Amino acid sequence: MVKQDSAVFGDGNGSQGGRGCRTEMDRFCEEWLDSKRERVRESTYVKYDSILRKHVLPFLGGCPPEEIGTRQIEAFREELTEEGLSPKTVKDVLVVWKQIRNYIYREYPGRLAREEVVYPKQTDADTRILTMGEQRRLLMYLTTDMDHGKFGVLLALFTGMRIGEVCALRWESVSCEERTIHVCQTVQRIKIIRREAGISSAGGGAGARTCVLLSAPKSRRSNRVIPMPEVLTGLFRQMRPADPSAYVLTGTDRFMEPRAMQYRLKRYMRECGLEGVHFHTLRHTFATHSVEAGVELKCLSEILGHSSPAITISRYVHTSMRFKMENMEKYENAVIQKP
Repeated sequence: MVKQDSAVFGDGNGSQGGRGCRTEMDRFCEEWLDSKRERVRESTYVKYDSILRKHVLPFLGGCPPEEIGTRQIEAFREELTEEGLSPKTVKDVLVVWKQIRNYIYREYPGRLAREEVVYPKQTDADTRILTMGEQRRLLMYLTTDMDHGKFGVLLALFTGMRIGEVCALRWESVSCEERTIHVCQTVQRIKIIRREAGISSAGGGAGARTCVLLSAPKSRRSNRVIPMPEVLTGLFRQMRPADPSAYVLTGTDRFMEPRAMQYRLKRYMRECGLEGVHFHTLRHTFATHSVEAGVELKCLSEILGHSSPAITISRYVHTSMRFKMENMEKYENAVIQKP
């Protein structure tokens, strides 16, 4: 007997978000989500729950499985796009649907019509990358009257670390002698759906809808050792606290929430006169300028915690026109012998 999760599938009395009685498709989705319960990370489970509740069930939950074909999935994709969702979010929703479809194919042969899932094309037109001039201006601002928050921004700008990894970094994971940073934890705020042992959380008291989770990085590759440039090593030496178990961004036994770090970054950017900069912009900037500086792609991929250089290229590397021009000139010089 598959257990119900009221956070996704209604109140346990047969209702589902005002949509009426639960259908067979609801049950299939419920079973699929339950099959993931012990196989995925807490944050991934929460993401699946949210996608099902917000998108999949409202559109497909009332459809008989046999009637869901290519036309219905294309209409689903168009509706998601018309709702203003980004191509990445639309793809995330369709990936969840594809997993559900594969579950139904496996557990209930013949119940679904044949259909294709076409993912939207993602572009990097809206990706913000700091120019070299902007990056120098930001560095000058951050190193003036530097505090823990500014140091966290510097850390991301010089290593490409994610915001959750920066917030979860402890001094015991930093070696100034070897000039390395061991990324072995991350922290993130997620919606509360279920409680489990072995998960360190904060901000999730009685009546709370979200909590902050401190856990291992998102993947095996994300658990990594990053070499530090000398300038960053020098800053670490200046800020080292007496307690090696303290968090880098606070100097205490309490970590800084990613949301608090985001608020600080917003203030820093306003004071620095930079617009459209989010924490992930720092990671994009680090990756792009690393490639432009000639950093070997496999090395960069490992520093960022990716499973392959192809992911690094497709997600984060957006070369500037200046860099493209320099490479075109290299080709020209190789082909044409200039006097």
